[in-house]
Amino acid sequence: MGFDYFYGRGTEQFAFYQVPKMLITDDRFAGITMDSKFLYSLLLDRSSLSAKNGWIDEEGKVYIYYTLEQIMADMHCANQKATKLLKELETKAGLIERQKQGQGKSTRIYVKDFATGLHGDGDRKSKIVTHENHDSQTYENRESRDVKITSPDSWKSFTNNTNTKKLILVRLI
Repeated sequence: MGFDYFYGRGTEQFAFYQVPKMLITDDRFAGITMDSKFLYSLLLDRSSLSAKNGWIDEEGKVYIYYTLEQIMADMHCANQKATKLLKELETKAGLIERQKQGQGKSTRIYVKDFATGLHGDGDRKSKIVTHENHDSQTYENRESRDVKITSPDSWKSFTNNTNTKKLILVRLI
């Protein structure tokens, strides 16, 4: 089969799954297969949709439903491989948690944050920082030092540098 080339901005017409770069480069994920990493990206994609649709449990955690049959169809694999990939993500990597709901009900899957513990022990406390000259607040998640941000122009640590191994997360309240 002969495929044509992309011209100009032709690639922008498609939807893409995102595989976090850290899953490829970080040593913590070196022991899991690329198929598992790709399945995790499918689970992440579904998680964002579940969050938008309000699929959140009583503890505030987002969950998804993704049956073995759906995984088999999406990954073009048999039952045994789909089961192996889920088990690898759950037990070997710790990136998901499955929770059975009872007979006849689908299993809930909690997709865990792959970036947890980036800056050390993973037990850092978050704090609220009020910006000077602004009434808004941001939810700062930093290392154990005090941070004072005077204006949005001084947010040099939030540049889009894809070569850095550190990631700083900010959630707006």
